[in-house]
Amino acid sequence: MRLTPQQQTTIRRIVADQAGEAARVRLFGSRLDDTARGGDVDLMVELDEPVEQPARLSATLSARISRHLQGRRVDVVLSAPNLRPLPIHEVARREGVLL
Repeated sequence: MRLTPQQQTTIRRIVADQAGEAARVRLFGSRLDDTARGGDVDLMVELDEPVEQPARLSATLSARISRHLQGRRVDVVLSAPNLRPLPIHEVARREGVLL
């Protein structure tokens, strides 16, 4: 995994601040490949409660995490009971790692 323990802690803290303590975060995509270089940070945030403004939450999380990762691009996918499941959710669950 190409995130330091400090970066992982920062991501978890930001997600908890914005989405609640119960939110779970999965890293998936190219950052799981220790032999790769560069690439964005792909995260899935899993929530047990419905999200009122999912686009806003996703954008806020992406921007705040990106700032703490020196501007690295961060893509955030949300999973919540009121959101339609997409194929990317299954990929993130199957291949992702909980932070």
